[in-house]
Amino acid sequence: MKLTLVKLKFLILLALFPGSAVVGQQLLSLDKAMEIASQNSPDIRRSLLNLERSQESLNAQKAALKSQFSLSLNPIEYSRTRSFDDYYSSWYTNESFGSSGTFTVSQPILLTDGTVSLVNRFGWQKSNSDINNVEDRSFTNNLYISLAQPLFTYNRLRLQLKELQLDLENSNLSYAMQQLNLEKLVTQYFYNVYMSQMSLTISKDELANTEKSYEITKNKVEAGLAAREELYQAELNYATAKSNVQNQQVNLENYKDQFKQYIGMDIYEEIAVMANVDVVAVEVDLKNAIDYGLGSRMELRQREIDIETSQFDLIRTNAQNEFEGEMNLSVGIIGDNSKLGDIYQNPTNNPRVSLSFNVPLFDWGEKKSRIKAQEAVIKTQELSFEQEKIQIIMDIRQVYRSLQNLKNQISIAEQNERNAQLTYEINLERYANGDLTSMDLNLFQTQLSEKKMAYAQSLIDYKIELLNLKIQTLYDFEQSRGIVPEELIKNSNN
Repeated sequence: MKLTLVKLKFLILLALFPGSAVVGQQLLSLDKAMEIASQNSPDIRRSLLNLERSQESLNAQKAALKSQFSLSLNPIEYSRTRSFDDYYSSWYTNESFGSSGTFTVSQPILLTDGTVSLVNRFGWQKSNSDINNVEDRSFTNNLYISLAQPLFTYNRLRLQLKELQLDLENSNLSYAMQQLNLEKLVTQYFYNVYMSQMSLTISKDELANTEKSYEITKNKVEAGLAAREELYQAELNYATAKSNVQNQQVNLENYKDQFKQYIGMDIYEEIAVMANVDVVAVEVDLKNAIDYGLGSRMELRQREIDIETSQFDLIRTNAQNEFEGEMNLSVGIIGDNSKLGDIYQNPTNNPRVSLSFNVPLFDWGEKKSRIKAQEAVIKTQELSFEQEKIQIIMDIRQVYRSLQNLKNQISIAEQNERNAQLTYEINLERYANGDLTSMDLNLFQTQLSEKKMAYAQSLIDYKIELLNLKIQTLYDFEQSRGIVPEELIKNSNN
């Protein structure tokens, strides 16, 4: 009820005090602020760009696994050379002129990390040599299919594709975590502005009460019912209350700027916030909360991705100085003739086979040491995974305890505010009857303001801590539902 009255006073002040409101001022709720932040926040935009990078990198890799078509053209090739012929023991000049083009279709093989290619090279050339004064003009066409297959080594294509898939999953996790973090920070910034507005409203109430007591003191002094020292103290209290209003106005504007900067609003746009801070206590089962957290927290999946990535690095390390081979096969036909239509009149088969091996002999223990170093990295990642689980449990237990404590603090703060309000009203009557000095009344006024702020802060602390529990467990206890994004559940199941 008290907080509702403060809200009403704030709306009235927006209308009555032009210094605290501007025509065209935008009134924001927490939901509206979240909507703006989800589109304009610099942090969420950076996370989206990183997600786009991962997605496009994976798209590019998948496209690279499809058939690749290429065409290379050499419109003009001309050369004139002077060479020595060992058979005739004489120097001769050779001149050639030609044009050619090569069309290639290559298909990577994900299953074996090989590549199969279909190649057709077509050309025309004119060549003559003064060793026999013969000129040749002919068309040529070389058509063949080839296979290049690595042997006794890991599948690089599959490993690269898996890495990009994990990178995309990690980016999705980071984006989802950034959204949760955005909700938490927007809520904190929002309530900073809200509390600053409330503090300004309360300070204006305090100013009005101080002004009232000042007028009472002034009338008493003028009537000779009080010492002039009482008026001096009342004037000081009045000036202090005015200064406090100005200070709260400055704090409010600073909080507004921070809030607008974080959610991505125009820093010059005038805003005010309104919130419902009424609290409905939520019952939380600690064991269920921990189970939800361990089953849903995205940081755990990120640590698993780190372990998998480290395993990939171990595979690469094992491949250093390894025994490996490569097999190349090709088969095709070559035709040449001075007439284009007769180019394959007398074709020539051109099969080719090559098999090569790389046999490491001695590396002075380099590979062994690199493998041990990478195994240590993997163990470190596994240790981080276990520590992450422990940290999640500790964080949930801490938030749970804090929520239980805040319930008690809200009850105490509400009672303190009620007592402070009654105490101030009683002592204001005593002051009006001359039974209390203005300095004593000012102390009760300050106490009332502090208790009002303490009660509002206790409510906001509970709401923020409840939001923190939702982030820690990825479960909304107010709505009784999980909040893990559907696409992340699908990715983890796959």
